Amino acid sequence: MSRIGRKPIPVPASVDVKINDGVITVKGANGTLTQTIHPLMSVSVENGEILVTRPDDEKESRSLHGLTRSLIANMVEGVTNGFKKELDVNGVGYRVQKQGKDLIMTLGFSHQVTVSEIPGITIDSPAPNKIIISGPDKQLVGQFAAEIRKKRPPEPYKGKGIKYSNEVIRRKEGKAGGKGK
Repeated sequence: MSRIGRKPIPVPASVDVKINDGVITVKGANGTLTQTIHPLMSVSVENGEILVTRPDDEKESRSLHGLTRSLIANMVEGVTNGFKKELDVNGVGYRVQKQGKDLIMTLGFSHQVTVSEIPGITIDSPAPNKIIISGPDKQLVGQFAAEIRKKRPPEPYKGKGIKYSNEVIRRKEGKAGGKGK
């Protein structure tokens, strides 16, 4: 049995869960999320907990069991607490600023790069070299953060670029660093 799939998902009192026709809807303080459930999986709400069960021990059923449970758990977590990703901007002259619903980034190009908020995502820039992306949908927050990081990924020689706050950039020596003495 899947250890992750077997675990029940506790539902806080402030969260409303509805299941009908293979679609689960989770509603909470941070918004509403919906997810289509694979037809092999069966999801039920009992005693303030969500249970995910599988019909058999086939390989596809086993792989979907833990996945379905994790997706639903992330939905419940997202509508109660939300998710956030923090990005750091490193480099001389590199900076970001929030202007309305747009994020204006100066990243060493001949032009400024502008990224607009999308529905379900909020962008915040508390400092000129920090970006915070938050929202209830874990997948959407991660994807949006990856797209912003892709505008100027960190390079290994000077460490310039946009990186996640918890990311460690492996540094390389330059041309002169490899020569013998």
